[in-house]
Amino acid sequence: MSTHTTPDVSSTGGTSDTLEGDAHVFNASGGDWGDIVDELGMNPEERIVVNMGPQHPSTHGVLRLILELDGETVTEARAGIGYLHTGIEKNMEFRTWTQGVTFCTRMDYLTPLFQEAAYCMGIERLLGITDQVPERANAIRVLMMELTRISSHLVCMGTGGMEMGATTVMTIGFRERERVLSIIELITGLRMNNAFIRPGGVAQDLPPGAIDKIRDNVPQIRKGVRELEALMLENPILKGRTQKVGYLDLTGCVALGITGPVLRSAGLPHDLRKAAPYCGYEKYDFDVITRTGADAYDRLAIRLEEIHQSLRIIEQVTDELQNNPGPVMVEDKKIAWPAQLAVGADGMGNSLDHIKEIMGTSMESLIHHFKLVTEGFRVPPGQAYVAVESPKGELGCHVVSDGGTRPFRAHFRDPSFNNLQAVAAMCEGAQVADVIVAVASIDPVMGGVDR
Repeated sequence: MSTHTTPDVSSTGGTSDTLEGDAHVFNASGGDWGDIVDELGMNPEERIVVNMGPQHPSTHGVLRLILELDGETVTEARAGIGYLHTGIEKNMEFRTWTQGVTFCTRMDYLTPLFQEAAYCMGIERLLGITDQVPERANAIRVLMMELTRISSHLVCMGTGGMEMGATTVMTIGFRERERVLSIIELITGLRMNNAFIRPGGVAQDLPPGAIDKIRDNVPQIRKGVRELEALMLENPILKGRTQKVGYLDLTGCVALGITGPVLRSAGLPHDLRKAAPYCGYEKYDFDVITRTGADAYDRLAIRLEEIHQSLRIIEQVTDELQNNPGPVMVEDKKIAWPAQLAVGADGMGNSLDHIKEIMGTSMESLIHHFKLVTEGFRVPPGQAYVAVESPKGELGCHVVSDGGTRPFRAHFRDPSFNNLQAVAAMCEGAQVADVIVAVASIDPVMGGVDR
């Protein structure tokens, strides 16, 4: 390092001389240190930028939160997304309309049957067969969606409790979720990524014993949820961590396009099952739950009560399914996927008897089966948007057809994507620990956000 001497400095500051190559040497002698700091152009304020994620146990997936902190207080919060982008929407353009179900079910992996329902209802609207979908198929769709809603809410509360240190909330929540998933597995063959809802109906009817299993499990699930309520709602520690945390009023929700429990916690009773009924929801008796606290605590309470409402719907649907047998797929054989599934040694797949019948009785039926499965059906040119009320808010599907056997475009409005916009409004001015609670109350799933 080169050295350089400068004249003595007065008592009020310092001097600087320039060396060769624009290097500076500052000599200070007496005076006020603050003046010298200002002269150097330094910022005396302590400003820390922290990356929470994308690999973090409390960000509900690979979400990156860029937090600017002043001590423990968050002065700025931004969400960084895209770490789980899988190209699902683009992939769907290279598959038949029916094969697209297998892709969209994997978006929000906690609510697979809602993506399937929105996508298939969009296709049915383009085909003009919405009214031809059998009532039993719609009832099964409602049953599966409400079971999935319960499962999603239990994961939200279980993981949110665990992040606050309440491990018992997680163990009880996941215990009850196992009951729900056992029913879903019995009916669809899979716990998640079901690909069960198909254009024109559902893959197959309820298997033997499904209704009995549902009726056996509903009281146990209801008891488990009451156990969660007793553990959480009046817990002073949980109240201290969640009340007035993640606050977002109705004006903020409307400005940001927020839907679901976050919107209903601000007092607006907006639920698409009531506002724009689909799949026969208008036949069932249930309440839209709202509160006015607009904070993390109210969102928790809303989800708990929504589980009870879902159980009410499930009981009504179960009675309907038992009393009204019928087909579960449209009659049009140019659209209806010829699925006759059976459980074999390697899991659920096409029934061997069905395959033998197709291949052994009629060459025409074999050709039709081959063309429908490999090429798919054609959908008239046009576009349609269909929205359903997912556990997280409005889940919409916009499908565009150019008249071919594949979607020209399939785009989803995932509620987690829109709801994540609220991160800054909920977190800025709060403590770092409150960021965890606020994000948990939004309940984002990054598979749905990034797609």
